[in-house]
Amino acid sequence: MEVIVAKTAGFCFGVKRAVEQVYRQIEEGVKPIYTYGPIIHNEEVVRELQEKGVQIIENEDELEAIREGTVIIRSHGVPERIYQKIEAQGLHIVDATCPFVRKIHRIVREHSGQGAEIVIIGNEGHPEVEGIKGWCLGPVKVIGTKEEAKQFHPIPGKRLCIVSQTTFNYKKFDNLVEIISKMSYDEVDILNTICSATEERQSEAREIAAKVDSMIVIGGRHSSNTRKLFEICKMECANTYYIQTIKDMDFRQLSSIGCVGITAGASTPNILIEEVSKQCQI
Repeated sequence: MEVIVAKTAGFCFGVKRAVEQVYRQIEEGVKPIYTYGPIIHNEEVVRELQEKGVQIIENEDELEAIREGTVIIRSHGVPERIYQKIEAQGLHIVDATCPFVRKIHRIVREHSGQGAEIVIIGNEGHPEVEGIKGWCLGPVKVIGTKEEAKQFHPIPGKRLCIVSQTTFNYKKFDNLVEIISKMSYDEVDILNTICSATEERQSEAREIAAKVDSMIVIGGRHSSNTRKLFEICKMECANTYYIQTIKDMDFRQLSSIGCVGITAGASTPNILIEEVSKQCQI
């Protein structure tokens, strides 16, 4: 069986940086260590960190109960008020927010501070989107579907600023922006803040899926960017599987396959990709 592994599969810059910051705190013997939410969307990595003593803060109530230690901000970022609460409680902050996400925080804060209404093209409820909303100083709307774009009515007289979740499907972003733009708003700032690594990963996944007999997408169950990779690959290759580890895949299904492609989300460790690749070749 021929196995094609995407060159862009695995940890992106922001995820790698975040995980390394947690391990640095562990190596320095800092205790206790908390992350505000799972540091990345990969259950295997999070479980390994928990085994090393890293605790997860799930919400603001839990944060308010902590009186000492280091709180590491997750790669997805958090609202501004979370920083303020951590500082008010005298806790040490390590900011592992992806730099590309932090850039969006600065953009929406600046534009909303100048009176603009913010539109985030992304998935409502996703931690990155919730974090971005928390840096807006005025009205903000999240749009993730064509229906939502068509139903959107901006506040009259306000300038519009459109940004995107970093891991959003870039073709879908263009489609939604086009719908909004056709409404003929005079003052619209469109800022495509999708991470370039996301675009490259999605493009390569599409190319590989179009030429293989079967496609395997590896990533956490709650990973937005992995789910989008699966959707892209499924459109090109009907025989596409979404797995978290090799335990989730019955490789006997590939026994008659001539060529299989493998890609993975931005929070997937290389060791998991290597394990799946080796299993395909057995």
